[in-house]
Amino acid sequence: MGEVVLVISGASGAAYGVRLAEILGQDVRLVVTESGRLTMAHECEGLTPEDLAKRTGAILENNDDIAAKSASGSAAIDAVVICPCSGTTLGKLAAGIGDNLATRSAIVAMKERRNLIVVPREAPYATVHLENMAKLSGWGVTVIPASPGFYNLPKTMEDLIDFVVSRILDHLDRDNDLTKRWTGDELK
Repeated sequence: MGEVVLVISGASGAAYGVRLAEILGQDVRLVVTESGRLTMAHECEGLTPEDLAKRTGAILENNDDIAAKSASGSAAIDAVVICPCSGTTLGKLAAGIGDNLATRSAIVAMKERRNLIVVPREAPYATVHLENMAKLSGWGVTVIPASPGFYNLPKTMEDLIDFVVSRILDHLDRDNDLTKRWTGDELK
């Protein structure tokens, strides 16, 4: 398995990105936007990108450095995941704007036909968000809204987070047993 670029942008739901980084560990090139840094500190008890990188073994890249490995079409990158994906980041991608490492890495993923997964976390979605998601989906981007399921009867917030992270891992072709999988026998 090659590296995964994990972008944590400024949408609420930083815990999803943090959990994904914990699972993928040293396979991650971590990019955190300025808004992502603020949201992560607020929602994850003061956690910084530097702390997360140290704890997980991820390589932290500077969002201002568009010459970083994550922005290269020739680099051995398997996928880019933006988790959570803010409405602003979604809009930039739908408009083809790669003005920082986060958006540039995603645009490069699209041009190189790499796996690009965006995890929007808005409620409700504005029409422009829906249109941007449809546009990106039409270009082959996988859109996984941060909408946990309840059929596995979650007991904790971690169970809800793991549900979404498990779906992301499925689309990265990474085996995981974070949640109980539906078998079809649950209601019999």
